[in-house]
Amino acid sequence: MTGSRPVTRAADLSRQDIRNAVAGLLAVDAESISDADNLIRHGMDSIRMMRLAGGWRRAGADVTFQKLAENPTVQHWHELLTTDSAPQTPEVEPVRHRVEAGAPFALTPVQRAYWIGRGDELALGGVGCHAYLEFDGSGIDPDRLESAVREVVDRHEMLRARFLEDGRQQILEHSPWAGLTVHHVTTADAVAAGKGLEAVRAGLSHRRLDVAAGEVFDVQLSLLAAGRTRIHVNVDLLVADVASIDVLLTDLARAYRVPGRLGPGDGYGFAQYLQDYRAWSKSPDVAGSPAAVARDYWRSRLPQLPTSGPLLPLATRPEEITRPRFSRRGFDLGAKEWERITARGREHGLTPAMVLATAYAEVLGAWSTDRNFLLNVPLFDRQPLDRAVTGMVADFTNLVLLHVDLRRPVPFAQRVRELQHQVQQNASHAQYSTLNVLRDLRRANGGKRVGAPVVFACNLDSDFVSREFRAALGELTWMLSQTPQVWLDHQVYRTDDSVRLAWDAVDELFPPGLLDDMLRAYEELLNRLAAADNQWTTPAAVSTPSAR
Repeated sequence: MTGSRPVTRAADLSRQDIRNAVAGLLAVDAESISDADNLIRHGMDSIRMMRLAGGWRRAGADVTFQKLAENPTVQHWHELLTTDSAPQTPEVEPVRHRVEAGAPFALTPVQRAYWIGRGDELALGGVGCHAYLEFDGSGIDPDRLESAVREVVDRHEMLRARFLEDGRQQILEHSPWAGLTVHHVTTADAVAAGKGLEAVRAGLSHRRLDVAAGEVFDVQLSLLAAGRTRIHVNVDLLVADVASIDVLLTDLARAYRVPGRLGPGDGYGFAQYLQDYRAWSKSPDVAGSPAAVARDYWRSRLPQLPTSGPLLPLATRPEEITRPRFSRRGFDLGAKEWERITARGREHGLTPAMVLATAYAEVLGAWSTDRNFLLNVPLFDRQPLDRAVTGMVADFTNLVLLHVDLRRPVPFAQRVRELQHQVQQNASHAQYSTLNVLRDLRRANGGKRVGAPVVFACNLDSDFVSREFRAALGELTWMLSQTPQVWLDHQVYRTDDSVRLAWDAVDELFPPGLLDDMLRAYEELLNRLAAADNQWTTPAAVSTPSAR
């Protein structure tokens, strides 16, 4: 275990210390940031603010993401950190309950939802929550790739996890991964090769991995004509969130380029992380604890919350689909368009992620029969409880509900600002899980069915696939994710200077052409926001076909 290093007291931080911390996160010159600058205009976003808040809490500050987000300036943050009345005692050596290595431990609420959703008896169930990725390159050596995979699995213990019948997880000493499967698709006939690769994709992209046996991660290789290669990666999202996939892919590239480079993990595992997190957040039954404060916040909001996601036109009822199959559609926002949207958003004090979330919500509302609905927003909530956390592979995902009410027309920028403020509040109370919130919401509505099956997942913190991986093993050319009980999952990630906006959905749920029309309207709305300032100061106009 890495242990904890002494932490500078938050109360002792100067404005320059805060400026330097911000500049380091944003990769900008510290001297370009004045005390009064709105840090969102320099590129600050929710994920980075959450990271700062966690680190400063560890340094003894009574500060939350919400407090930082209320006025994101160096001056305000310095006042928060140095004048707060709460005692400022850095967590130099926190008292830890040491978990037993190899002992089973509880699932997180999100993991439990994924695990239960694998069951065939549930509507839109029978689906493993997993990601499938393809990378095209050349000259990949099969033996060397297999050795690199084993090195990554040895380093990251959650890639050796199995999921028990009693709803717990356990780290195995050795992975059951059988080794690299190699597909020989070396024919020079382009049509035959295409059919061969399509058959491989069809067999891998919708897998339900045997997580009970510890099958949570798999890498396969297709050898093509002229030395070209395709790497196929399957990872069950029970063991890895989006940031963790980036970690494991980067480590795979490093192990491939320099065998033996990674070495074993440092002993701080996910079980210990969860134990430390519970020790911090405590039980909702402990008065004044973070979990109790979060529970009270959400329960106070129940009377205002709708009970469902957007009511989109359906071709069939979810419970009538016995074998849900996801497909992907999407588009790229080019560097110029993305730069314009980002710049215009920051002029209004808006984060790029919330600009996209609001545009997505406007499109959903244009097709929904009820313009008052819930949106499901994953948070990649990796708390800095130990130095090892940054490089860990695990599912740190937390979920928050976003209440979208489009019944009142307002200028687009104002709508973004309202939803952004709500996300900041909700994310600051994520210690009470969304599954608990939904249970409370159902109880408050007399047992009525509740749910939020439409998702907005955004990770703009870094390139989804590192340049190091792409240089060593190939470019990402195809991807699909699937999640049980989800209708439509919008994923956003960076690729160099552009942004990829992808929709993974159960097509069978919707009338033919509906999702294509919605996606086209979404792209048109974003292009208008990139092109003209007046699109931000008037209500969003979403193009819907007359056949709606």
